[in-house]
Amino acid sequence: MTDPISFSSASPRFALPLLFSGQSQKEVTVNEAVLAADILLHPAIENVVTSPPTSPAAGQCWLIASGATGVFAGQTNRIAAWTEGGWRFANPREGMRAFDVAAGADRLYTGGNWQLSSAPANPSGGSVIDNEARAAIAALAAALRDAGVLS
Repeated sequence: MTDPISFSSASPRFALPLLFSGQSQKEVTVNEAVLAADILLHPAIENVVTSPPTSPAAGQCWLIASGATGVFAGQTNRIAAWTEGGWRFANPREGMRAFDVAAGADRLYTGGNWQLSSAPANPSGGSVIDNEARAAIAALAAALRDAGVLS
């Protein structure tokens, strides 16, 4: 006889709640999963903060900095999202990107921290200056920024 299939109660990557057979009030679990997906799919954060905003709008998200206070205490590096049901917190994963509205740039979660992405500086200095090469590199960097690859 084969062993029964066992399921966890949450997805492995973002801990989204899963339904299980015979569960009552499945809509609660489904709604929580939809809210988490809404926060995590193409995240855009308003800013990096240490305390909750005074009048957030439903769907707005923030990154929580170290030294946070109030309901944000102990939530460092998590994404805080305001929903009709209150604050929801999401754990980032290595390699996750979020657009920082205040900075106008992407942030990358790497090594346990959110790093602000920035474009490399245009070439400068040196004893031999190749203006054509510099112009080509600057044009390439501009094209990557326009395409959204660089901030």
